[in-house]
Amino acid sequence: MVCPFSDFTGTESKVVTGLAFVALTVGLFKLTTATLSFLSMIFDLYILPPVNFSQYGAKKGNWALVTGASDGIGKEYARQIAKKGFNVVLVSRTKAKLEAVAKEIEGEFDVKTIIVAFDASKDVPESYEALKEAIKGLPITILINNVGKSHSMPVSFLDTDEKEMNDIITINDFTTLRVTRVVSPLILSTIQKQNGVRGLIVNMSSFAGLFPTPMLATYTGSKFFLQGWSAALAGELKPQNIDVECVLSYLVTSAMSKVRRTSFTVPNPKQFVASTLKNIGRRGGAQERYATITPYPSHALMHWAVANTVGVFSKAANHLNYQMHKSIRIRALRKAKRIAEANAKDSDFQKTE
Repeated sequence: MVCPFSDFTGTESKVVTGLAFVALTVGLFKLTTATLSFLSMIFDLYILPPVNFSQYGAKKGNWALVTGASDGIGKEYARQIAKKGFNVVLVSRTKAKLEAVAKEIEGEFDVKTIIVAFDASKDVPESYEALKEAIKGLPITILINNVGKSHSMPVSFLDTDEKEMNDIITINDFTTLRVTRVVSPLILSTIQKQNGVRGLIVNMSSFAGLFPTPMLATYTGSKFFLQGWSAALAGELKPQNIDVECVLSYLVTSAMSKVRRTSFTVPNPKQFVASTLKNIGRRGGAQERYATITPYPSHALMHWAVANTVGVFSKAANHLNYQMHKSIRIRALRKAKRIAEANAKDSDFQKTE
C-alpha cells in the first residue's frame, strides 16, 4: 500500500498535516456552534415559559399602539395585547373597520381603545400631527409597527408599477420610521415615570427581508431596510430600557399573502401572533441575529436550516426563490386571465338579456 504523503518532503508533510488539522478544527467548531444554536432554538421555542408582559406594564393602565390594526395580523396583535391587560390605540386606514374592532376588543377584554384613521400610503405631515394629537399624554409602553404592503403578485423590478413601488417603500419604511418617532418619546416618558417598567417596539418584517427575493425586489428591499434599522435602533434604545424586536415570518394566512389555508408552515394570524408574543426577546430561528426573532416553530426551523446550510445570501437560495416566485407569477396571471374571461362572459350575457 502506498502512503499518499510518501512523495512529500518533511516540510511538505508538516504543511499538509497542519492544513488538515486546521480544516478539522474549523469543521468541529462549525458543528459545535450549529449544534448549540439548534439546541438554543429548541429551548426558546419549546421549553422556556411565555414572556411575562408585566415587565412592559401590563394591567397598570398602560397603552399599546398597533398599526394596520383593522384586519389580519394587526387585528390579532391588538386582541392579544388587550387580553394581556393593555389599553389599545388602533391605527389603520378605514374608520368603520376600526370602530368594529374597537367595539369587539372593549366588549371582550374590558379595556379602553382609541381609533385613529390613518392612511399609511400618504406620507404627509398632517397625518403624523393628527396621530400625535390623538395619543397626546397617553402612558404608552408598546408600539407594534405592523402595517405593510407587498406586490399584488411577483413581478420583475423593471416591470413594477411605479405607484405600487412607491406605496411599498412609503408604507413599509417611511411610515414605520415616522410613526416610531411620534410614539417613542411617549414610551420613554412613560417608563421613566414607572419604576421597573420597560418599553417595547415590534417591527414586522418577513422572510423576504431574510432571503433576497427576486420578483419581489422592492418589497424585499423594504424589509431588509427594516432589519438593519431595527437592529441599529435596538442598540440605541436598549440603554434607555426600550426593547426593539424585528419579527421575521414566512407565510401567514392573510389578505396580503393571499393564502387562505393553514398548514405546517402556514399558521393563521392567531397562531402566529401567539408565538410572537410568547417569545418576545428571544431569537427563535434567528440565532445569528441581534434584535431579531423568527417566532413561529416551523418558520424558525426553516430559517435555521437555510442559515446553517447553503446560507441566506447564497446563489442557491437566491435561485430557488426566483424559481418559486416566477412560478407563482405564472399561476397568478393565469388566474387573472380566467377571472377576466369569466367577467367578460357575464357582461356579454347581461347585454343579450
